[in-house]
Amino acid sequence: MSESYVKRLFTILLDAVTDKDPQVQEQVCGALCALGESQPEEALRACEEHLRLHDKLAHPYRTMILRVMETVVSSHLGELDKGLARASILLASSEMTKVKELVCDWQQAASNVLVALGKRFISSVMEEILSKFQPGVLPHHFVVQTLANLSVSNVFGVVPFLTSILSTMLPMLSAAKPDSMRVVFCCALQRFSESTLEYLADLDQAPDPTVRKDAFATDIFSAYDILFHHWLQSREAKLRLAVVEALGPMSHLLPSEKLEEQLPKLLPGVLGLYKKHAETVHVSRSLGQILEAAASVGSRTLDVQLDSLLAALHAQICVPVESSSPLVMSNQKEVLRCFTVLACCSPDRLLAFLLPKLDTSNERTRVGTLQVVRHIINSAAAQMEVKQPFILSSMKLPLLDTNSKVKRAVVQVISAMAHHGYLEQPGGEAMIEYIVQQCALPPEAEPQKLGANSEALAADSVRAISVSTLYLVSTTVDRMGDVLWPYLFEFLVPVRFTGALTPLCRSLVHLAQKRQEAGAHALLIQYNGNVTLPSPYAMATRLLAVSSSPYLGDGRGAASLRLLSVLHRDIHPMLGQRWATAIPLLLEHLDGYTEETLSRKEWEEKLLMFLRDTLAVVSDNTWICQLSLEMCKQLPSYNGTPLEKNFLYKCIGTTLGAASSKEVVRKHLQELLETARYQEESEREGLACCFGICASSHLDDTLAQLEDFVKSDVFRKSAGIFNIFKDRSENEVEKVKSALILCYGHVAARAPRELLLARVESDIFRNMSQCFSTKVLGIKVETKDLGLRLCLAQSVCMASQAVRSSSHGSSFQLLRKPELVAQMMPVLWPRAIPRLLPQEFIKAEPSDSLRTPMRKKAMLACTYLVSLEPALEGQAQADLIHSCLHSIMAVLPEPEGVDSHQEPLYLDTMQALKDLLTSLLQRNMTPQGLQVMVEHLSPWIKSPRGHERVRALGLSACLLQHFLKHLHISALVPFHNLGLLLGLFSPRCADLWPATRQEAVSCVYSLLYLQLGYEGFSRDYQDDVVEQLLTLKDGLGHPDPAILFHTCHSVAQIIGKRLPPDQLISLLLTLFEGLGDPDQNCSRAAAVIVNCLLKERGHVLLEKVPEIVSVLCSKLQETHGEHVLQAAQHSVYVLAARHHAAVVSSLLGSPLPFDSHTCTLWRALAVEPGLATQVLGLLLEKMSGDVPFKESRAFLLSSAPDRVATLPPLAATCALYEVASAPASGPAVLELYPQLFAALLLRVSCTVGVQLPRNLQAKERKSASSGLASRSLEPCSSAVDALQAVLLRGGNDDVVQRMELEGGWQLLRTSAGHEEGVTRLARAACTRCRGSAPQPSWPSCLAATR
Repeated sequence: MSESYVKRLFTILLDAVTDKDPQVQEQVCGALCALGESQPEEALRACEEHLRLHDKLAHPYRTMILRVMETVVSSHLGELDKGLARASILLASSEMTKVKELVCDWQQAASNVLVALGKRFISSVMEEILSKFQPGVLPHHFVVQTLANLSVSNVFGVVPFLTSILSTMLPMLSAAKPDSMRVVFCCALQRFSESTLEYLADLDQAPDPTVRKDAFATDIFSAYDILFHHWLQSREAKLRLAVVEALGPMSHLLPSEKLEEQLPKLLPGVLGLYKKHAETVHVSRSLGQILEAAASVGSRTLDVQLDSLLAALHAQICVPVESSSPLVMSNQKEVLRCFTVLACCSPDRLLAFLLPKLDTSNERTRVGTLQVVRHIINSAAAQMEVKQPFILSSMKLPLLDTNSKVKRAVVQVISAMAHHGYLEQPGGEAMIEYIVQQCALPPEAEPQKLGANSEALAADSVRAISVSTLYLVSTTVDRMGDVLWPYLFEFLVPVRFTGALTPLCRSLVHLAQKRQEAGAHALLIQYNGNVTLPSPYAMATRLLAVSSSPYLGDGRGAASLRLLSVLHRDIHPMLGQRWATAIPLLLEHLDGYTEETLSRKEWEEKLLMFLRDTLAVVSDNTWICQLSLEMCKQLPSYNGTPLEKNFLYKCIGTTLGAASSKEVVRKHLQELLETARYQEESEREGLACCFGICASSHLDDTLAQLEDFVKSDVFRKSAGIFNIFKDRSENEVEKVKSALILCYGHVAARAPRELLLARVESDIFRNMSQCFSTKVLGIKVETKDLGLRLCLAQSVCMASQAVRSSSHGSSFQLLRKPELVAQMMPVLWPRAIPRLLPQEFIKAEPSDSLRTPMRKKAMLACTYLVSLEPALEGQAQADLIHSCLHSIMAVLPEPEGVDSHQEPLYLDTMQALKDLLTSLLQRNMTPQGLQVMVEHLSPWIKSPRGHERVRALGLSACLLQHFLKHLHISALVPFHNLGLLLGLFSPRCADLWPATRQEAVSCVYSLLYLQLGYEGFSRDYQDDVVEQLLTLKDGLGHPDPAILFHTCHSVAQIIGKRLPPDQLISLLLTLFEGLGDPDQNCSRAAAVIVNCLLKERGHVLLEKVPEIVSVLCSKLQETHGEHVLQAAQHSVYVLAARHHAAVVSSLLGSPLPFDSHTCTLWRALAVEPGLATQVLGLLLEKMSGDVPFKESRAFLLSSAPDRVATLPPLAATCALYEVASAPASGPAVLELYPQLFAALLLRVSCTVGVQLPRNLQAKERKSASSGLASRSLEPCSSAVDALQAVLLRGGNDDVVQRMELEGGWQLLRTSAGHEEGVTRLARAACTRCRGSAPQPSWPSCLAATR
């Protein structure tokens, strides 16, 4: 970069300094400083030249340029040549003194440049400054300020000039009138004194080692006289503070005799400033310097002034720090510095003043006093050493204070004491106990801290400070090792110190390791008759119990285990090798989890395994019995921590299981039963676990002890009829029973399998039942207590599972099985409770909601019972299934979007129901067994409530999948109920609920694979057709009915391809039943499936046509929905398209007169012209194929026989009318018009005067009287009606109308007018032929008639 370019760049940047935007100004200054880093001399020259050339540049911009110069000088002072430095000095001096008025920013910036240059070029700077510091002339404010700052920044360079500077300055002090000048002179005197003291302190490195303090004494005293006696009395607070700040360092330079002479006035004068100023840090700092100067000369004045000094300083230290500015904290440090001086001079009087103030109850006074005590313990250790007993004894009342601030201060005092040997004195143990007590404070008991510094305050809490103090004292203060060891062990076992276990264990581990490194005795703990130390059994029990909740108390699990590890020899000499491998594995396990992810069950099992291994290694019955005794002794200590107490129960069971003394085992078990707190659920569970674990080694003793307790007085209470439900102690007794039942369950679960079967009936289930039921007046009354029922269900579950898992469990005959299942029934469904029980018992839990795991546990118990022999009887099994389904299917679902705590309970209960149903199915893995299960679910599958259908279909799918998974066929047999099951599930593919549709497809999928299995296909065979069902599920999720029914049609096609012929009719009949489903979607789906099957497989249904038609007719009578009617019509049409003769024959077999539904079916046959033609042809044959009537005599003496119509022609005539009435039959009627006209006209003529059979006459009269008959069944009238219908459908409306006008139809019906009626019909027909082109061929009609 060329020189000209750099110069031009500096010029541009310097010109840009005057930009109006502050951000631009800042960026320009930054750029100048950055450029000055690489080109310092060019930067300084450019700045100097710019300021010189722009003399009228405003001072804010000059200030910025001067600051750039200061930055460059400070960074590159060693690189500057003298010429450039001289130019910069002259410029800065000029800028600083250009105006007499104070322009602080500008002049301060220039002064800073001079101070920076003075660090190297002191002579040049001093020459320039002193040229403007002439005797007799009051200098510029910043000339004095610059001298003051130079004296601090370059002590060795300025101090040699001070004598001349002071001699010049002293006359100026009297002439200085403005307060601002007086303030700057005070500042200068303060800096001159400080630099002089620094020079004298490092005299061996000074350029002039001959300099002495005496050389400055006279001038400093003269200045002191003016400052103290004149300026300190000023009303200007700023000046007073400047004076007092100067007096502090000046006092060190005063002659000793002058200082002693001035102290009686100086000290009260400085103390008086405390009352005049809010911010007193400057006063305290100066006072501290004065006291140090006085102490250094051995002043006696301090003794005289001591009381006033102590009172003033104590008042300052008691100012609350939290509510003040940071200056208050600085002030307190300076005040404590004053106390240090006084403690060294007058320790007795200081303690006599301080210690009584510890007895006051005022928080500020006590906290402030404790701060002073802590400080002087640290800063005046030599003087306080002989005072240790007095200081310790004075701490009694502060130790009792409950205020958090006082507690923090006390802990800090104790920390200081520990470093200086106080705690080794009598009374030191109380201090240690206090620290431990504060470590044990619960975190939630800490006061809430608010504000910006809340995090810092929380870290500064009493507990946090105490924990830190205990650990630091244990690890960093060597002399505390013998004090804390083994004393800290006394705090391990007491419950009140539980919160302090983690810091206690950490400290003890460190102390133990130090003792091991120092080559201590093999046993780390030497009891030597010290009865207050916990025994090895107590420590092992305590540390193991608290480890069960490893993350509480800042991770006390890991801390406890580490302490156990280092104490292995003290616990038992043989444990070292085993624990050396076991405990690190436990710690590693903890490191891999957090409090949220750790499985408590898994962790407890690891700890119990650790205990079992420990007991096995020790293998000493006496030691084991002693350990079990200690565990039982500590048990009540955990009443407030149920989880740890529960674990300790398990430890007791484990320890008793390892004991070989049966007497000890029986004794401890008896004590546990007598002292247990049965009202607590967790304790009942823990007690049961204890007995179960113990039973794994002492089954007979455990059962015997339980039976003795059952027979004891604990259950004996009056059993009169008046207190069956009012006994006050009943609740307590029920809790005891619950615990005992649980005990039996855990005993069965843990008992050796080879011993269990012999005792499960006589000792376990018998006593369970005895505890569960009570006999009142000889009547067996079951309990109302929900908890007791839960315990019974859980225990039966455990015992049944244990029996099943034994080697002979599959053949074991559990004779109490029906009784146990019966006891579960009321738990499952209240309506299953016998009527003997009181009504309030039935209301144990609403059937439409889940509040407790009662039903889940009962179903689990039944699941395990079902798998045992003997099998349940049919009715008992049906009752069980019925109760289970009612207990869960009606439970109302939680509203969507609601975060329900019941959802996991519902899912677990539903899973238990699935497991039970599959267990029942497993006992009868046949189509009949599957049918029985589905029949129980069928009412729920068809339920009007959607959530019940979803659950029922889900259960059905689960059962079918289980059946399919475990299908084993030794011989090819038919799946005889496939059609029934498919007919039940397939219509649900169109259910209103998407989940139901999905489950329905799953059911159909499983059924078709079951059929393939029964046909001999392997279990892993995949059928391409059936697999298509899985792809259809996506379509079932769509709410569009058209898509749903199209999907149902595809499902039907798949079914039709894989359904055996012999199952088709049962499927169709079941689907016909589905037409009446309340869910119209499912009803329509049934119709879609029926019609699809009839199209695909209808050719094999010839023999079943009458049955199908009959079912359709009956279904139409039962159901009146329009969609059902349409479905039936379409089904008949599809069936007739395959088997029209059979359908016509079947419909003709319907009772006369045809009801409206049968008529509807007849009209359905006219939909398609080809089919209609075939049907009409068949009806013509039926009508003409038999004689129209038969003659019979109603009475023996009657003159002429009666003509009675034959039924087949009559039925065919009525059917022909219905078919011809359908508008769609027009083409078919035209095609057969001649035959129809001739046959019907002949039928009319043959039936004139013909009567109905007697049974039909009665029906006809009944219909006429009720007004229900829409059309006459009379033979001739029905033929006339059919003829009219044919004429109308053939397009001869005018013929019908003309006959109506002329009365021709009525004439046709009578014997007398029949011929006339025929004549008029012929005339009307001929008239039509003449009037217009005939639609039908009337000549053909006449020919046919002939």
